[in-house]
Amino acid sequence: MLITEKQKRAYPAHAHTPLKTRPLDLLYFLFFAMHLPATLLIDLQYIYPTQLVPNFLKSLVSFYVDMSRDPLIGGINGFFFKDDNTHMTWFKTFIVLEAVFQVPMFVLGLRGLYKGSKSIYPLLAVYAASSATTTLACLTTVLTTPELTPELLARGAVAVSNSQRFLLLSSYVPFFLIPLIMAVDMTARVTRLVKKGVASEEESKKWN
Repeated sequence: MLITEKQKRAYPAHAHTPLKTRPLDLLYFLFFAMHLPATLLIDLQYIYPTQLVPNFLKSLVSFYVDMSRDPLIGGINGFFFKDDNTHMTWFKTFIVLEAVFQVPMFVLGLRGLYKGSKSIYPLLAVYAASSATTTLACLTTVLTTPELTPELLARGAVAVSNSQRFLLLSSYVPFFLIPLIMAVDMTARVTRLVKKGVASEEESKKWN
């Protein structure tokens, strides 16, 4: 059904603007589309029953940790701290939060961004602020992880080489910056919508 320009002005919520013409929304859409499978296949393995995880997925995590010595994913999955990783409780909590809050938000975000729905803006602002905050803690952990030495390697301690730290930062930084940009952007969008709503309400009162 064709929508005329007059109808678009009268019913702006139903005028679908193509995603490719909204650069930031396209960035957020691609971010969610990439983040969702990575979360389901790698990050959430910690909370899945071990017997239900296919061997190729376990091998994927093993390969990633062997390559990067990621102190976070490796720590909660038993690659380090084999005797006790209770000090990783904060990151385990983040993983549960990722499962119960972020995964549904990825799905809702993909749908809302594709449709150009303004009603998704408040949820995206909340998600983005939460995600940027939790990822900042992960970045701090990566930055403060000791540099790898033969002694630490022999002891099986958590440590990374300079190249591994660079690899980890190149992985974690985008997951901090994009939600940070999204948080600022969505907050600004919601603020503009609220201002328009208040102005419209005040205008209507003048005619009543």
